[in-house]
Amino acid sequence: MATTQSIKNNIQAKQNNSPIQQQGATMKGLLKSPSVIKRFEEVLGKRATQFTASILSLYNSENTLQKAEPMSIISAAMVAATLDLPVDKNLGYAWIVPYGGKAQFQLGYKGYIQLALRTGQYKYINCIPVHEGELQKWNPLTEEIEIDFEKRQSDAVIGYAAYFELLNGFRKTVYWTKAQVEKHKKKFSKSDFGWGKDWDAMALKTVLKSILSKWGILSVEMQKAVVEDETPRERIDITEEADGPEIIDYNLEQDQEEKTNLQDTDPFDGKPVDMSDDELPFD
Repeated sequence: MATTQSIKNNIQAKQNNSPIQQQGATMKGLLKSPSVIKRFEEVLGKRATQFTASILSLYNSENTLQKAEPMSIISAAMVAATLDLPVDKNLGYAWIVPYGGKAQFQLGYKGYIQLALRTGQYKYINCIPVHEGELQKWNPLTEEIEIDFEKRQSDAVIGYAAYFELLNGFRKTVYWTKAQVEKHKKKFSKSDFGWGKDWDAMALKTVLKSILSKWGILSVEMQKAVVEDETPRERIDITEEADGPEIIDYNLEQDQEEKTNLQDTDPFDGKPVDMSDDELPFD
């Protein structure tokens, strides 16, 4: 005869043997979600598979990124996808940067150049590091600059110069010393992720961004990129249509409370029940 206690023991054994639902989902699982695939295909078409593969490759290669919320990585990557920029860190067009447990989109200096060229309004655009001995003259008022690359004294970088000329003849030049870039970094940078990986690339991006945002022709696409680069992005859940196992938000306390209530529930009011062992409703 099975008693209430034996039934409870069977219930407890079932719960202990069943797999526990994981909090969140793996990056690989998210990228295989039909809803995520659909969103990337809507933006990138046939290139969606290649793009999502690059996200997974980036995620697997960055330990700091693996500590960030998976859906925030997807959201940051979606920004890059809408701008049609690769997230491969070796290319330098765009980065996915971990900050405060979440990932954020960050535009690289090559990304700014790419978006500027797409407007069809730029005749020339470039930014370069200036090494010790190369800078001969710089007038910030008239923007007259003279650089002699043959007079480089060492590989030490002392500053960064950016220049563009539009098809209509309008031109602009800026030069920042390394100290000016460092001051800007300390004031505005929220994370050392990009600076620690490639200081010069981040410095070039800072100088180029300053000249384009003030004096350049900004398409709607470029305006969006500047805003996304400056503003922390809230996580956007694009897995609403995902199947059950692909759950992003999970309330652990609520699940434990439900399990406790289930264990405390006695459907037989403590009375023995005549039931043979082979009639128990368990496998």
